[in-house]
Amino acid sequence: MDVMPKWVDIIVVPLFSLFLAAALSALLILAIGESPIAALNLMIEGTLFRSAGWGYMLYYTTNFIFTGLAVSVAFHAALFNIGGEGQAMIGGLGVALVCLFIPWPHWTLAIVGASIGAALFGMIWAGLPAYLQAKRGSHIVITTIMFNFIAAGVLNFFLVDVLKPAGSMDPASANFPASTHLPTFQDIASIIGFEKAFRSAPANVSFFIALFACLATWYLIWRTPLGYEIRALGKSGAAARYAGVRPVKIIMIAMMISGALCGMMAINTTQGESERLILNFTEGAGFIGIAVALMGRSHPAGVFLAALLFGFLYQGGAELALWTKIPREMIVVIQALVILFTGALSMMVRAPLERFFMSIKRADV
Repeated sequence: MDVMPKWVDIIVVPLFSLFLAAALSALLILAIGESPIAALNLMIEGTLFRSAGWGYMLYYTTNFIFTGLAVSVAFHAALFNIGGEGQAMIGGLGVALVCLFIPWPHWTLAIVGASIGAALFGMIWAGLPAYLQAKRGSHIVITTIMFNFIAAGVLNFFLVDVLKPAGSMDPASANFPASTHLPTFQDIASIIGFEKAFRSAPANVSFFIALFACLATWYLIWRTPLGYEIRALGKSGAAARYAGVRPVKIIMIAMMISGALCGMMAINTTQGESERLILNFTEGAGFIGIAVALMGRSHPAGVFLAALLFGFLYQGGAELALWTKIPREMIVVIQALVILFTGALSMMVRAPLERFFMSIKRADV
């Protein structure tokens, strides 16, 4: 059977999708009277040629790594976890409870406890729609979307009625104790003599946990019997059942791992950046994770690179909003175009490229 070369699917298709998104974005920028070349230069200089720009880019990247890995694990089991936002919100609640009510002597212990709390709360929240899918046949997309709304209500209740300090009007928890605060990249750089590096950037040590999560996910999916069962169920449910794989068990495990990864995003935003639990701290990262997983072909290495790209787009968009007359709404549209072409329309891009490379292959034969 003729198959398109793997390198085309992994490299050429995402790059061509990016090219189409960039071309359309350039036309939109031209239409409002701005220079797309100048805009691109500003994004590159503001993000890649300043340490603070790198700090913000890696902060966003950390969020997208966690959510991209979460969606990828679900994808391998043929599940579409669109509930990353809600799972991250509940994970943030777990981080807040661990940091506020357990007296941690040092941040190195606090980050372990917060990681466990975030993963556990996210796992439980993802396990509920997983059970409905596995045992009751409820569609995972519908249930995870609805659980996003429920999670927002749960978070709002805890922030307004339970965790908000007395006399405060801000719907947010109390500040976490100083012993739970995570070192930022600026703190790390100042230790080795670079006091001005990463100035005021929120990137912190949770980035290294995200890198470890990439390695752990790769090992789980491609080097363990459980990972083999997850991939087998995703490739062919009927064949997997015939081989002895229990679908209910694998659906539950895959979704709970996915929820745990989404929940751990809160380590970066809640413990690392805001140092308290606030509303809307996810900032759409759960949905961006879908595009990251699609662009990264559900492989941890691809997810890491795609997360870097979207981190660059987020920080570059902030630079454009600050230094140009390009409306903030237009910047959101540009980011949406990248998501559209690399995610939702990836198959539209893939089909003509597949025909082109297959015709070359047949001509060579």
